Amino acid sequence: MSTLSTHVLDTAAGRPAAGIRVVLETRSGDRLGEGVTDADGRIAALGPDPLDAGDYVLRFDTAGAFYPEVVVVFAVADADAGQHYHVPLLLSPYGYTTYRGS
Repeated sequence: MSTLSTHVLDTAAGRPAAGIRVVLETRSGDRLGEGVTDADGRIAALGPDPLDAGDYVLRFDTAGAFYPEVVVVFAVADADAGQHYHVPLLLSPYGYTTYRGS
């Protein structure tokens, strides 16, 4: 079964970003799950299990920053069924980076 987790790091401060609200949606806008990053900047499980094949949207509420919201769109392919997805966000005052983690 496919599962999803995330991790937000404040690269300017050199520490995890706690208290960031994250919402998982389908591309059509159906809300599948939400959570808030813990003291370690993590949400261990977000959304349904399994995560079916399709396109998904992660919305990170970064209010108060230059980018008030970071939106990450990613795809789960049929061949990926059963895998765990980890989508970290590295956040700095005027930029961000994301990647598929493990």
